[in-house]
Amino acid sequence: MNMQTVVVGTSGTTPADVLAVARHGARVELSAEALTALRAARRFVDDLAAKPDPVYGVSTGFGALAVRHIGEDLRTQLQRNIVRSHAAGMGPRVEREVVRALMFLRLKTLASGHTGVRAETAQTMAALLNAGIVPVVHEYGSLGCSGDLAPLSHCALTLLGEGEAEGPDGTVRPSAELLAEAGIHPVELREKEGLALLNGTDGMLGMLLMAAADLSRLLTSADITAALSLEALLGTDRVLAPELHAIRPHPGQATSAANMRAVLDGSELTGHHQEDAPRVQDAYSVRCAPQVAGAVRDTLTHARTVAERELAAAVDNPVVLADGRVESNGNFHGAPVAYVLDFLAVAAADLGSIAERRTDRLLDKNRSHGLPPFLAGDAGVDSGLMIAQYTQAALVSELKRLAVPASADSIPSSAMQEDHVSMGWSAARKLRTAVDALGRVLAVELYTATRALELRAEALGRTPGPAGRAVVRALRAAGAEGPGGDRFLAPDLAAAERCVRSGELVRAAEAVTGELA
Repeated sequence: MNMQTVVVGTSGTTPADVLAVARHGARVELSAEALTALRAARRFVDDLAAKPDPVYGVSTGFGALAVRHIGEDLRTQLQRNIVRSHAAGMGPRVEREVVRALMFLRLKTLASGHTGVRAETAQTMAALLNAGIVPVVHEYGSLGCSGDLAPLSHCALTLLGEGEAEGPDGTVRPSAELLAEAGIHPVELREKEGLALLNGTDGMLGMLLMAAADLSRLLTSADITAALSLEALLGTDRVLAPELHAIRPHPGQATSAANMRAVLDGSELTGHHQEDAPRVQDAYSVRCAPQVAGAVRDTLTHARTVAERELAAAVDNPVVLADGRVESNGNFHGAPVAYVLDFLAVAAADLGSIAERRTDRLLDKNRSHGLPPFLAGDAGVDSGLMIAQYTQAALVSELKRLAVPASADSIPSSAMQEDHVSMGWSAARKLRTAVDALGRVLAVELYTATRALELRAEALGRTPGPAGRAVVRALRAAGAEGPGGDRFLAPDLAAAERCVRSGELVRAAEAVTGELA
């Protein structure tokens, strides 16, 4: 059990806190400052609710129905009804870590004191997280504007003791049963609370933060696999010289070049082609590896900047301001997050594309500078890694389809009141798929490059660098076999994928190079 506790205050949270709660089961606790802010904002809402003037979200309907003033006798029903009616998601269940991130980020906004919910409502959401109760949320239902409405509604439904949720044992059961077992009393919503629980960019933001963490690891992996491919192709490492990257000062490019230099340090293979088969330059997929991976790094840096701004935000409509005003606004529009989610999908597709080109070069006897066709043991009898590249190519084609932006689309909703939406949730869902695909693409390059390095060492009597040798050992220890005759290949590729996803690839290289960026 994770005993870490994340304290939620009034000034936002950190990416590390989100990951700790979403992925590692950290407990959450509202700070005394947050509880004070919650109670102060609630007093403003209660004062407005007692007045005859209509206030959106407090004493009116919602969206296109905001023209109706709701009397005090119907306001509890109004807030309960918005949760029930908006919990209209369809399709497969969303992953547990996504739902925990969604709930935690909504709690973060509640704790800001700008939503007007009662302290006990926020405390109940914290209790759900701490009890390991995860509402059933479905794939489809958010347009990324007015917040991630349907996903957040399914979370709010569990707060009411309705709908279904997954318990700490992974079994889906009625929410009422799970709450009762955990000693949590269902919430009876008051003015504005139903709306405040639904109106945020929390799902798309949570997925952005998790994708950013995963892409950061994959970027380091991509630098390692690119270096191993360069080495296996007898390419030159002179293109990685710091002075060459200093005159085009993109920070990500310099970082990727430095990683590759560290991995190649001590290699007896780099540049060997110049002795017996001179080449003026290596192919783009080899020579330009730092430029492409570096551009992905810089894109990720921008995406993290946007995510950090969103983490500092209190996204709700209407919001309670410090002077007691309750004002309508458009801060729930997901465009800032949606754009960078799409941007990362484009970058992931290109990183996968260049990795596949290096793999194909290693397998083609006409371009591999002396390696056997498809790295086969007995070419013709054996097919070697021919179909591994097919699998990789299929993944790259999928990445290209996933790079089509969701945020360029919009569809009117709510009787044209909500006539422009961000589709940020859709952008986030496809980015998660893209990150998974990229990990597999890099795994194929890893498996191909390590086999090629072993064949080079055997044929030339020259050894890869110490980092390359460490990676080969780690991959073999993970269960991926070395060169030889044809065999059932899927288990070897699965082992390579585990090596990439678990971080074992990076750890093996860093055991020699020291920390890589």
